[in-house]
Parts: sequence; C-alpha cells; structure tokens
Amino acid sequence: MQGMTLEQVAAVCGGTLAGVPGNAAGVVTGVEIDSRNVKSGDLFVAIPGERVDGHTFIPEVLKRGAYALSEQEIADAQGAYIRVENTVAAMKKLAKYYRSHLDIKVVGITGSVGKTSTKEMMASVLGVKYRVHKTAGNLNNGIGLPLTIFQIEPEHEIAVLEMGISEFGEMHELADMAQPDYMVITNIGLCHLENLITRDGILKAKTESFAHLNQGGRVVLNGDDDKLSTIEAVSGEVPLFYGVEGQTLVSPTVYADCVEDCGLEGMKARIHLSGGAIDARIPIPGEHNVYNALAAACVAEQMGLSREEIRQGIGRASTISGRTNLIRVGNVTVIDDCYNANPVSMCAAIDVLCKAKGRKIAVLGDMGELGAEERQLHREVGVYVGEQSVDVLYCAGELSTELAEGAAERNPSLIIHHYTKREAMTEALLADIYPEDTVLIKASHFMEFPQVVSAVTNHLEC
Repeated sequence: MQGMTLEQVAAVCGGTLAGVPGNAAGVVTGVEIDSRNVKSGDLFVAIPGERVDGHTFIPEVLKRGAYALSEQEIADAQGAYIRVENTVAAMKKLAKYYRSHLDIKVVGITGSVGKTSTKEMMASVLGVKYRVHKTAGNLNNGIGLPLTIFQIEPEHEIAVLEMGISEFGEMHELADMAQPDYMVITNIGLCHLENLITRDGILKAKTESFAHLNQGGRVVLNGDDDKLSTIEAVSGEVPLFYGVEGQTLVSPTVYADCVEDCGLEGMKARIHLSGGAIDARIPIPGEHNVYNALAAACVAEQMGLSREEIRQGIGRASTISGRTNLIRVGNVTVIDDCYNANPVSMCAAIDVLCKAKGRKIAVLGDMGELGAEERQLHREVGVYVGEQSVDVLYCAGELSTELAEGAAERNPSLIIHHYTKREAMTEALLADIYPEDTVLIKASHFMEFPQVVSAVTNHLEC
C-alpha cells in the first residue's frame, strides 16, 4: 500500500483522531482486519462480529506500533486510533479514495459462474506484458474487495478485481470502490436466488456496475449468454462481446472456433481477434475455460497485447484450490472444485469429470442460496448426473436427497450413496477409491467439502 498519513485517513473516513497525540503524524502502510496479521504501520479495522468483536484486539495491535479504526472509545490507548461510526463503511470510503489516486487500469470481473477462474486467466494473460495485481483467493465482497485494493502497490500497472454479490445494491458499492476501466460479466446463471429471485434480477444486480465505469471504460460480455446478449449499449458504447462460433447470439469482437476437447489435459481452440487468429492451448479442462480465455483475450487486445503474448498468457494459466484443481496422487485423480456450487457450475464440473478415462466418482453436496426452487434445482442436477457417464455418486446433505433421487430416477443402474452427514459420507468414500479412479468433489462452501479433499488426499498418500 502507498502510505497515507493518519490525518489523511481520518479525513477520508470522516473520523476523529484519538489516543496518543504524538502518533497522529504516523503513516499507514497497510490495512488488516485480522489482528494476527497486523504489523507496525498497519491500520487495523476492528469489525464487530457475532462471535468475536475486533475491538477486543485494539490494545494489543497499538502496542505493536499499528493504528486502529474503531467504533468505540479505547481507554488508556497506547497509540493512535481513528474513531468512526461504522468501521466497515469507513474502510470502504478509504478504499474508494485510495483507488481514485492510483494511476492504474482496473479490470472488474463478475458473473454467476466463473469469476475466479476468469480472474486467474485474465491475470495470466495480462501478466505477460504488465505488472498485475489480482484478487487473492476469493476476497471479492464488501470486505475482501477493499483489502484487495489496499494491496495495490506503486509498481502495479493493472489490477484484476473479482466482484461477488448476493443482493441488490452491493454491486453499486463494489464498483464504486473499484472504478473499473473494463467490466467483464461472465454469465447470468442460477445463484443467489434467495435475494435476487430470478435471472433477470441477477442481470439487474450485476449491471449496477456499469454506473461506475471510468470515463472511456468498456463493458466486456459473454455474447453466448441469452441475458447479456440483450445489452445493446452502455454509455453510448456497444459492448465488446465474446463467444464460440455457432453459439453466440450477437456479433462478437472475439470468438473461438475449432474447439477441441483434450480431456483432463485441457482444451484447444482457435481464437479470432480483430488483428488475426491464434491457436491457443488452454491447460485447464472444461469448455467453460474457452470462455475464460476469450474474455481475457478480448481485454488483452484492447490493452495492446500482441497475439503471441495473448497465446502465451493463455497457455500458462492455472487454477487455484477449490476451482477445477486437479490433484494427482499416485494413479488416482482428484478434481478439487469444492469452494462453492450452483446448478450451472455443478453440471459443468460433472462434464469435466466425464472426460476421465477410468471409473468416475462424483462426490456432491448441498448447494446454497437457491431460494424457493432449491429442491427442484437439486433434483435437476441429479437428473443431469444420471444422464452422464458417472459410475458412482456419493452425496451428503439434506437437499442432496433430491439430487440422489433425481439421479436414481434417470439412471436406476447408477451406484448411489446418500448420507445426511459429510463425515459419514467421507468414511464410506475412502473405502471405495481404487487405482485409476477419478474423484470429483464439489458443494457449496457451507458444506465444508475441503475437508473431504484433505481426507481423500491424505488417505491416498498413506
């Protein structure tokens, strides 16, 4: 983080300097919400929580030479802090101010499915030419995005910021902080239906970001998506569309043809740019990764990368833990895709599993935030599993009862094991993995399926 004085921070946040007056001229060099990570010069944002109140740790961080953003008066403070009405709101104000003073291009990425994998692909491609800062892991919400912005350093030339929402109005807040120069929307799918209700509601919420584009900013959209393809202009500019030949619903700026599935080794495609075509090797399995590459190629060409630079960036892309992450232990392949799930991403993960050559085991759990149709949506995913070449289905969770029943109805010969608890399912699964198996593990994050991944990999390594 580029340093800011405490006085600057207090003024931006609308807060009042308090504590030891002699430290008022101090310089803030970082922002943290976890007291364990705070070091001298950091601004610790004390966030009240249901189980832990960050204010408890303020005296400790002040003794370490850090500063604090607090909603409470700190008795006998051993350092300087800033008193504000709401620490999270103050942090967002500070992030917006910090971003506005950075000489950097920002690529914002949102969508129902594929935000993180598109972010990773985008950073890989742009990183061939520029010094890129990207969202770490999944810090994409109202707390994670400000922290990501504060991590932008003077040497960075581009920031690739993932932006995730679940309610109306949230995208206004995120995009107001990010102030994107390019806004990428991957698709409009079935997620966060509890609050957004329908796909039209999701479209409305995602496109709130358009109001906060920097002057001259461009929108980059998946032209194969039936909702996104209806957007004709944003601030008088036609969107930059991308898609796959034969599937796109609009005239695309960038498109792919000659798509070849290489199984778990990835995909190949010819990508057509305004300056000519490239033959790209995408080292991550699944057709959806062709779309990730197209989005990255579209932005990269606008930012001046050559076709060869774009080809190189696509070819060296990788994924992260929990996102189509292939783990090979001996002669067993584990597909770790368990960070989160919705019906679209669940079916896409099943498609990846079915590229495997040996026995295919799907280990699935409940999907959250699907609203009133949650049971029917789980059943539909089960039907999809039953239609594919899955050999064994393990699932856990109350809603996954519907998934198991849907799979059984569509494919009575499919071997299905359903458990109420994740732990019982995991114990049974470990006894049923054999050489040459491929195991897909996927569920919404509240199901804590990373523990299943750990149990399986540890078992195989023993």
